[in-house]
Amino acid sequence: MRGDNPAALADVSRETRDRLERYAGILQRWNQRINLVSPHDLPHLWSRHIADSLQLADQIPAGGVTLVDMGSGGGFPGLVIACATDAHVTLIESDQRKAAFLREAARVAGARVTVCAQRLEVARVPPAQVVTARALAPLSRLLEWGTRFLQPDGFCLFLKGRNAEEELTTARADWHMATTRIPSRTNTDGVILKLSDIRRVKDHNNE
Repeated sequence: MRGDNPAALADVSRETRDRLERYAGILQRWNQRINLVSPHDLPHLWSRHIADSLQLADQIPAGGVTLVDMGSGGGFPGLVIACATDAHVTLIESDQRKAAFLREAARVAGARVTVCAQRLEVARVPPAQVVTARALAPLSRLLEWGTRFLQPDGFCLFLKGRNAEEELTTARADWHMATTRIPSRTNTDGVILKLSDIRRVKDHNNE
């Protein structure tokens, strides 16, 4: 196994470890042909990408919940979550080459996913109980997309960096939401935003 020491796997099951190691192996091979992870980040694949994504698995209820991951790219965080939980995961990725990688990586890893190779603005997938995203867009844009895929009683999990509070302030101009902040275990400036009861702020001029 190449890359940094996967210390993040200390608390996962042997089955999850095997899935993630197979996923990491095929990502490293495909990364020679398409840009899934920056070459500068590849030596830190486990600590910078897999462990970061794996944090979200702790927030996913057991029992085979449905989950939509927006802008999955190389599989972060959606494919990692699929490797580590029993969630039914849909990965939305518009880049056709990355979508092909996601299908093959899921097959090799033995992860249960569906890949939707469409842009988020036009993707048609069943509403899910959980919506996730990592390093994709400002929070306001994530809510525009994510509410299309979220069940009314569901919640969003978004990995955010040092600008999280600023993004929350901006988003609240247009959205009401219940917010839980979960400190990141992999980034001192990072936070997981768990958002529920999301609804758009009414335009008082149109009430």
